[in-house]
Amino acid sequence: MKRPLAVAILAAGKGTRMKSDLAKVLHPVGGKPMILHVVSTAQAVGAERVIAILGHQRERVLEVLVGTGAEAVIQDPQLGTGHAVQQVAPLLDEQKWDLLVLSGDVPLLRVSTLRNLLNRHRREGCGATLLTARLDDPQGYGRIRRDGAGHLEAIVEEKDCTPEDRSIREINAGIYLFQSEWLFKALRLVRNDNAQGEYYLPDVLPILRQWGREVALELLPDPIEIQGVNTPAQLKEINRIFRARYEETTS
Repeated sequence: MKRPLAVAILAAGKGTRMKSDLAKVLHPVGGKPMILHVVSTAQAVGAERVIAILGHQRERVLEVLVGTGAEAVIQDPQLGTGHAVQQVAPLLDEQKWDLLVLSGDVPLLRVSTLRNLLNRHRREGCGATLLTARLDDPQGYGRIRRDGAGHLEAIVEEKDCTPEDRSIREINAGIYLFQSEWLFKALRLVRNDNAQGEYYLPDVLPILRQWGREVALELLPDPIEIQGVNTPAQLKEINRIFRARYEETTS
């Protein structure tokens, strides 16, 4: 029996590099707050529930979400991406879901990309399926280290990369699909013994593999789709690409 789809949108961060008082996910792309593009994409994929995880300027983000059908939970304090996703567990514990985790600052992500990810995840019955991309300049991203069979061996964060790892161009796109019951069990075992004292979502992946759950990698053909917005310059570039895409579809 096919599981229902829920989507969790990570939208709690401050986005300090934006050098603005406005929460990052509220900055406009194509004339509307970028989180609304992510909500619309999630709904178009067929999500029965869309849950935004809020923190910074939660009241302002909630106002923007009114009328969209999206729900919201609060992450306070903000203790990392794994901790963020734990906040949706009480809303989803009553049944088994396919849970898609997205960032609130990827407005260029296409519905077709997420459908392909979901189809692969369901077809292979994976415990988790990750979206990856190959970048000419992967600096700053977690690298995907594969084993001899092409399966995930590890995600190596930039600060932990060896010289060999730094040559890897395939990166973690930060978009994940999980079988919810396995995810929430694994999250309870994630530790925060790192420099930031945070609970990281990718740390569930080796736990799932230890439990015999398949962790699949889905390579994204067009990496521009996962371009996030961390600086004013990136916001300007995202708006340029968004306008070009709109003009292409209307010409």
